[in-house]
Amino acid sequence: MAGVPRVRLPAAGRAAARRSVRVTLAGSAGFYLFLYGFGSAAGATYALFAAVAMAGLSRIPGTGRQRAAVLLRLMPACWVLITIGTYLSVRTWSAALGMLVVGFALAFAAVGGPRPAGAAPGLQLMYILPSFPPYDPGSLGERLAGATTGLALLVLAEALLLPDPPTVPYRELAARAADAAWRCADELTRGTCALSDATARASRQAGTGLRSSLVPEAERPAGASVRDRALAHTGLSLRTLLSRLSVLPPAPGGPDPGRAGLDVLRAVRDAAEETAGLLRGRAAAGDAHAELLRARAVLAAGPAADASPAVLRRYVAVLEAADAGLAMSTAAGIAVRGRAGAERAAPGRFWYAGMPAPQLWWRRLEGHAGGRSVFFQNAVRISLALAAARVIAGADSLPHGFWVLLATLTLTRTTARETRSTVGVALTGTLVGALAVAGLLALVGTDIEVYAAALPPLMLVAFTLGPVKGVGWAQAMFTLVIALVFAQLAPATWQLAEFRLLDVLTGSAIGAVFGLLAWPRGAQDELRRSVAVLLRGMAETVVATTAQLSAGGVRKPVTAAPGHRSLQHALIMAESAYAQFQSEPKEPAAPSAGQDRKDRQDRQDRQDWQATLMAGHHTLWGAGRLLEPPERVAVPPLGREPAAAVTRLGDRVAGRMLLVSARLDPIGDTPEGPVPLRDPEFDLFTAEPPDAPASYYAAAEWLDSLMADLERITGQSGDGQAEPN
Repeated sequence: MAGVPRVRLPAAGRAAARRSVRVTLAGSAGFYLFLYGFGSAAGATYALFAAVAMAGLSRIPGTGRQRAAVLLRLMPACWVLITIGTYLSVRTWSAALGMLVVGFALAFAAVGGPRPAGAAPGLQLMYILPSFPPYDPGSLGERLAGATTGLALLVLAEALLLPDPPTVPYRELAARAADAAWRCADELTRGTCALSDATARASRQAGTGLRSSLVPEAERPAGASVRDRALAHTGLSLRTLLSRLSVLPPAPGGPDPGRAGLDVLRAVRDAAEETAGLLRGRAAAGDAHAELLRARAVLAAGPAADASPAVLRRYVAVLEAADAGLAMSTAAGIAVRGRAGAERAAPGRFWYAGMPAPQLWWRRLEGHAGGRSVFFQNAVRISLALAAARVIAGADSLPHGFWVLLATLTLTRTTARETRSTVGVALTGTLVGALAVAGLLALVGTDIEVYAAALPPLMLVAFTLGPVKGVGWAQAMFTLVIALVFAQLAPATWQLAEFRLLDVLTGSAIGAVFGLLAWPRGAQDELRRSVAVLLRGMAETVVATTAQLSAGGVRKPVTAAPGHRSLQHALIMAESAYAQFQSEPKEPAAPSAGQDRKDRQDRQDRQDWQATLMAGHHTLWGAGRLLEPPERVAVPPLGREPAAAVTRLGDRVAGRMLLVSARLDPIGDTPEGPVPLRDPEFDLFTAEPPDAPASYYAAAEWLDSLMADLERITGQSGDGQAEPN
């Protein structure tokens, strides 16, 4: 109509509305089918709550078809949980013990990636609902039939109704980055000294597109499988390759060194083109990977004995680009073909390529089985809270006691402060909803037709406004929804609103208590602690690497160099803590806190944590390039002056890492002053010791890049930018 402005909902509102339509149709259709069609109250309850649990309470990332596929795979798990809950409800203690085990297992499954983490709350409800009286194993068939029907309707709704806007798969993002690497290498093979502005800008954009913080949750390769690990490895290799090509030193006057440098860059170009096609599902026309291996082997024979330092630096940079290109090509092959693509994988860098899935999952679980993992902390917190809520609800015989556990499940947060603020808003919303329910039940009475007609539109509004308006609106609207549901299952009075308010108050209080007792600051302190441990591990790796480089010896491919596995574990802990830290509201220092605490909190808010994670990756990759050759080789020791120089460089960088680590550690007993990094009088990074081989310049470049990482971490970088993970 002319003159009427068009109103367009924000993206979050549109997504919530689409989800609300699917939940409402699936849940209400199953509910009415069983209640009024088959006369089964148990089947109706489970049909409704299965849809609400897995689409309203759970947040499974992805498109509708992706979520439908996940729901199909989770259906057997739902059957198992309903069966276990039904039989354990015979006693309060057995139900509470089952809640402790099930609650921990489902919450800890978040280590498997965003989809298991998103499905966990709904799966928890699949156990909570049958774990309450009445103990009625005879109704198990109705319960399973109702839940199956509700889930089946939800699968159809997710797959067919109101499709979500398409997202770009991570494989396509990686293919685009490979295209950018092809353009970079193609320009550099034409004799240019540097990339054009347009190519350099496109290279930075392609690398940025692979950052996990910018990739949709459903597309992040965060799982424990071979293909997920390889796809994540592909992205990291591509970012490294783009970085190396963008800063490749110009060829000095004379050969480049020989023609080997240009041959390697051409092979990198062809490997990038082949990788892009492979990721897009196209068969390779040749074997660019084998050609890159051949060209690298020629280059690795070394430059001329009298090569200048400029030639050696160029030689080292081209060799690093070749290594990144080989890693990219190998990882992409494994990501696409699985273990069938692992025949050309190096044993160290691609340790996961030949492992069976159960062993990979075991390593993932084992790595997080400890108090320093935020996944473990979250699982302990929520399982203890739910088990305690089940004991209290059973001991006091609270009417509709499962509402207590539902409140505990939905209102417990990862920090005590966030839980307290959430509980206050939730109780206010529940109170408003309870007052509305009391008035509605008193006014309508037992007129079931009114409740049946009002339920679908109310569900539509509730599941649209709740995710957008916040927890207060969600609790108020959900209170109305479940009142209309239970008013149809059995005669209800205004006291139903009283029970609802009492149960939410009890459940939220339990959540607040356990939020205070179990790691109350969430990832706030854990991130600082894990990053400090990471930096100390990096310092150890730097010292060990430079010492081995100076001493020489026999190098051979290994699964992981000594110390690298512990550094990799520290990096995983820091990455998981950072992921949770991003989702938590930042906690300001209390007004009564000392000035030191306030200053420390202000630094944490401004800290570039992602720069620390990238420094960890740089440390691992650089040490691997220096100490883990693709084949067995004898390396002579460095000369006296190169050995002394690289040892001093390593000690310098390791010492600065320890200083930064001490400053970030949350124990709070270290000096608070700035950490000096660069010393104008310390010029060994650009030193050119006589008779220094190429390995010396490779180590010097690596150590200089690590010092640049430390500058970004402490805010002393000239560009002020860090490349996030």
